[in-house]
Amino acid sequence: MTQFIATWLVTTLSLLIMTRLPLGIAIKDTSTAFVAALVLGLLNALLGPILRFLAFPITLLTLGLFAIIINAFLLWLASRLVDGFRVDGALSAILGALVLGILNAIIFWVLPI
Repeated sequence: MTQFIATWLVTTLSLLIMTRLPLGIAIKDTSTAFVAALVLGLLNALLGPILRFLAFPITLLTLGLFAIIINAFLLWLASRLVDGFRVDGALSAILGALVLGILNAIIFWVLPI
């Protein structure tokens, strides 16, 4: 349970940092960031494995790069489900997925969670 809360908080922090970068991603306020991180986590837990399984052949052919597209789709889908969370387009979703992954990795590396 503590790992879930830690991941939720780190993702929220990463989303808040991402809104300060010129990526085309906007979040209305901190409470929206918490909800967006929760929805993104649920989508990654429930829909992510199904999409990754179905897209395994193309992911294998692209040497794993298609996984970024799946993450971008899940980020875009979360933005459609949460009011106050906006991703401007496909390029913003792809860049956002990359930056979110990098920020989460850096924060988890820095913090001993």
